[in-house]
Amino acid sequence: MNDEQRIISLRKELERYNHSYYILDKPSISDFEFDKLLDELQELENKFPRLFDINSPTERVGDGLISSFETIDHKYPMLSLGNTYSEDDLFDFDKRIKKIINTDFEYVCELKYDGVSISLIYENGKLVQALTRGDGSKGDNVINNVRTIKSIPLEIFGDYPQRFEIRGEIFLPLKGFNKLNQQREKNYLEPFSNPRNTASGSLKMLDSREVSKRPLDCYLYYLLGENLPSDNHYTNLQHARKWGFKIPDEIEVFNNINDVNLFVGKWDNNRYNLSYEIDGIVIKVNNINTQSKLGYTAKSPRWAISYKFKALQAKTKLLSVSYQVGRTGAITPVANLEPILLAGTIVKRASLHNEDQIHKLGIKINDYVFIEKGGEIIPKIVSVSLKDRDSFATSIEFIKNCPECNEPLNRIGEDVKHYCINQINCLPQLKGRFEHFISKKTLNIDGLGPETIDLLFKNEKIKVLSDLYLLKYEDLLPLKKDGKKWSSNIIDGIEESKKITFEKVLFGLGIRYVGETISIILCKNFNTIDNLISASYEDLIDVDEIGDRIAQSIIDYFAVSSNIDLVKRLTDFGLQFNYLSKVKSSILKDKNIVISGKFEDYSREELKALVEEHNGKNISSISKKTTFVLAGENIGPSKLKKAINLEIEIININQFLNILNL
Repeated sequence: MNDEQRIISLRKELERYNHSYYILDKPSISDFEFDKLLDELQELENKFPRLFDINSPTERVGDGLISSFETIDHKYPMLSLGNTYSEDDLFDFDKRIKKIINTDFEYVCELKYDGVSISLIYENGKLVQALTRGDGSKGDNVINNVRTIKSIPLEIFGDYPQRFEIRGEIFLPLKGFNKLNQQREKNYLEPFSNPRNTASGSLKMLDSREVSKRPLDCYLYYLLGENLPSDNHYTNLQHARKWGFKIPDEIEVFNNINDVNLFVGKWDNNRYNLSYEIDGIVIKVNNINTQSKLGYTAKSPRWAISYKFKALQAKTKLLSVSYQVGRTGAITPVANLEPILLAGTIVKRASLHNEDQIHKLGIKINDYVFIEKGGEIIPKIVSVSLKDRDSFATSIEFIKNCPECNEPLNRIGEDVKHYCINQINCLPQLKGRFEHFISKKTLNIDGLGPETIDLLFKNEKIKVLSDLYLLKYEDLLPLKKDGKKWSSNIIDGIEESKKITFEKVLFGLGIRYVGETISIILCKNFNTIDNLISASYEDLIDVDEIGDRIAQSIIDYFAVSSNIDLVKRLTDFGLQFNYLSKVKSSILKDKNIVISGKFEDYSREELKALVEEHNGKNISSISKKTTFVLAGENIGPSKLKKAINLEIEIININQFLNILNL
């Protein structure tokens, strides 16, 4: 077997292993063995860039940052379903169908996943588009993000139609959601409110590398096309399962509405035993010809309906309100509740978010409140039981001073939160800034963690971030029994952190609203910390993706003399505050370039790197802002059509290399 044949063989082999692991839930090799095969494939693909395939397993890791999504018309409208909330509504639905259809028919019942609808289009067995619902008639093509979801096959197998569409729901399993929130809490970030919104937000992210870090999953439940295997909806799904799609096992077929009602009741009782969230049941007429006869209203199909479960609530007493201080000084009020069982867990606390939310609820201490978990992992208070209010209920006066350092609180601009602005002496803020500074995404200092930070504070070894670089081996040794290796690891980790790039150091400073992506953008545009410090508000908002709030936050941060002193000390200790640009020339400055198709001697990653080296900007979708399209073989037909319609210049690889004088 030669190298080219090995590439093809490895791709098929890895897709089979992916299918076994993510769809059948039956792993057939270890993670280590899988990674070895993936590394081998990546090495071979780098060796033979002309064999690039966007549907290769190596492409699932994310393709990088794009400027926007391409909007595409749905071939078949993505209509929403009519909702029902009672058994009587289900019987009315059945009666309406029987008035139109006078023959026997079947119902298919499916779980209604609490996620984001997606429409996947396959041509010749390969994924070519992934459209969101949008307005129902057109949606965004989020294919770069969808490719990162390992339960969605990039290539299918078996006897499938040449072109078809399959729809489903992208969601975030509860285990993955909880893990994400644990990571955010460690970094003193606001936890995500619920899995559905997190899945939706993930799908809209412009950087697919970030999406690949979210453990998204997908169930498929509806097949569309002109040459489907059957005129029976349920049978089509079983065929789709054989092609490699993740089709839910819980789908069932019934002959009458009474059995449908029993199915609804069963899952209303069992929904909290699932590893993901559902918010109801979808009921469809099984036969596709019968569906066509029933037709559509302006908003929804007549042959399907959604039964929505009521959100599970419980009533309990509000005992008190406490206040937490975050890394940025944000104050979060927390309701302390009389413990109560809700959806299988004991609930003792619920976030009240901010003062405005407290006023909106009209809540008082000793009130009986209704808490809810429907669609929320973190319990929330939804209302007050006014009929239970008595003379012992007392109004909640939002604190005026920080609960940790007693400094007066401020509200900044239109921000709904209160802040403690005592960044220097407020202990939770100090510790939070240290924990953010040493985390994996910033300075990544080996050996340091929250417990060690607590220990160093307790022993008065650190107070400001730059104190870390004053620590000596002898300072640490007495702090821990048998601490030679521990002390040595920390000192080595601190020394290694001096090699960390400017963008990560900037992120580590913890400037409000300046996250990982914004840090990269700022470093690329301002190059040095001195340039950033001296930048005006107008200079900042002139940069793409830097809005008013971020610009003002940067101005405010560097207006504080202690922050300027911190940067100076960190610079003196040898930390990187200059951007190591890869730019070799400005030939492509201010040019927005779309690369599409296959190229014989270059991979797309190599071409994107060339664009960046010459100060150009890679974008993924064509718009009026596009300067030119670099087109290879098999350029996407939709991109080609759009470029021609917008009269965007289309060039080949030789013309591109001539522009760069290569």
